[in-house]
Amino acid sequence: MYTSKAELLQQLEEWELKHKELLEKEEDNEVILARQKIQSIKETLTSNKTKKIVAKVPKGMKDNLPREMAVREKVFKLIIEVFKRHGAVAIDTPVMELKEILVDKYGEESKLIYDVADQGGELCALRYDLTVPFARFVATHKIDNIKRYHIAKVYRRDQPAIERGRFREFYQCDFDIAGIYDPLLPDADCLRVVYEIMQSLELGDFIIKINHRKILNGLFEYCGVPAAQFRTICSSIDKLDKSSWEAVRKEMIEVKGIPACMADQIGEFINYRGWDYYKKTLKVDLILCTLGNTDTAKSGILEIKMLFDYLQCFGVMDRISFDLSLARGLDYYTGVIFETIFTDALVGSVAGGGRYDDLVGRFSKNGRKVPCVGVSIGVERIFTLMEAKLFKLDAEKIISRENETEVYVASTHGCVEERLKIVAELWDAGIKTEFMYKNQPKLLRQFQHCEDLRVPLCVIIGPAELEEGQIIIRDVFLRRDEKVNRSELTSRILAKLNKL
Repeated sequence: MYTSKAELLQQLEEWELKHKELLEKEEDNEVILARQKIQSIKETLTSNKTKKIVAKVPKGMKDNLPREMAVREKVFKLIIEVFKRHGAVAIDTPVMELKEILVDKYGEESKLIYDVADQGGELCALRYDLTVPFARFVATHKIDNIKRYHIAKVYRRDQPAIERGRFREFYQCDFDIAGIYDPLLPDADCLRVVYEIMQSLELGDFIIKINHRKILNGLFEYCGVPAAQFRTICSSIDKLDKSSWEAVRKEMIEVKGIPACMADQIGEFINYRGWDYYKKTLKVDLILCTLGNTDTAKSGILEIKMLFDYLQCFGVMDRISFDLSLARGLDYYTGVIFETIFTDALVGSVAGGGRYDDLVGRFSKNGRKVPCVGVSIGVERIFTLMEAKLFKLDAEKIISRENETEVYVASTHGCVEERLKIVAELWDAGIKTEFMYKNQPKLLRQFQHCEDLRVPLCVIIGPAELEEGQIIIRDVFLRRDEKVNRSELTSRILAKLNKL
């Protein structure tokens, strides 16, 4: 197997440096072997045997074509509008963090962190999510309260499934509230944010599943799980959205080491899913009354009741489902946890989050505690669904365009200078405008280009029109022309665009 040219050059340099003194000595077997190796590398470099570079992206990552980017920009714009509507400000953090910042914050998921080579004596890693960097950010800048949003790429050394929107490099859109407030009000705000985003996407019916880590811990306590194993059992239950109960049960018994009877008792609770707690169905009351005998679960149940009262006021209870199987295995969650799925789409969770009150304290020298709650929108999975939806739409619809050009300026018989003046005038007016980069373009080709781009308006100029002081504005979709005075061009185009 041949190596690349760059690797061969590096090998040659290393061999010549390593054996510099040796090669100056009298010949013996070691010298001969060294010279033969160096000669072999030189011959390979001058031959055509070096490995050709294959043009491909790394596994679990992808390029995005203009049409895909148009979808992404639409989704990002929609999400940011919701974040800002709720008063969030934007922040940014480095793509790398010190490795010690990230390790041990994600439980069993820590094995998926991408390490980075030693950088000037610092061991770094690519960020796994945006939550831990945010907690470090709050601690670093000694922030007492903030409502922020952050849209950026994160990295996971995971087994990708691109068709299901599972990547190694992907965007997250996070909304978090940090600070000391009355209980559950920030949590309700986060859930309303999720509700608004999912409604705006118009991708089908969705459910927001909710649970509480205290209720889960009370469940484990009731079933006899040792406290030291709460987190690892929680991590197993978190796999129920991807694995069957039989597989999860087997892992808890054979890998985590709990007795079969204990696993079966846990199963009796968590296999009742999709409960609407607010309607107080008999089964839910019986289950929660049983768990309420433990102080840990009782506290969580009271908080869930309060949260659902707030969500009722926010008008989102029609999408809420209390679900004891929801675990969210990340180690930093301390209270309410939630996850959103589209009921008729096989892409898994599209949003998830919860309360993490202790994470900032882990990065503060004095253990300063700043309670936090937040949600992360899984936009890659949303992109997968949105692209599938938009590609089915009629090609004439503006929503499926790759660009946002509003006006195309075309001309006959050159008129290049006047064409450029009109383009500059429209740009100055804030109108998205394009033209063909040719001095003598064919008019038919300009029309075709304009239709291919699905630009709504086309400005047409020619010697005869210019002599009369007039210009033609064409409605591209209706193929209807209208002559206007040159001096009125910009105002007439703005008026037409406002009607689109």
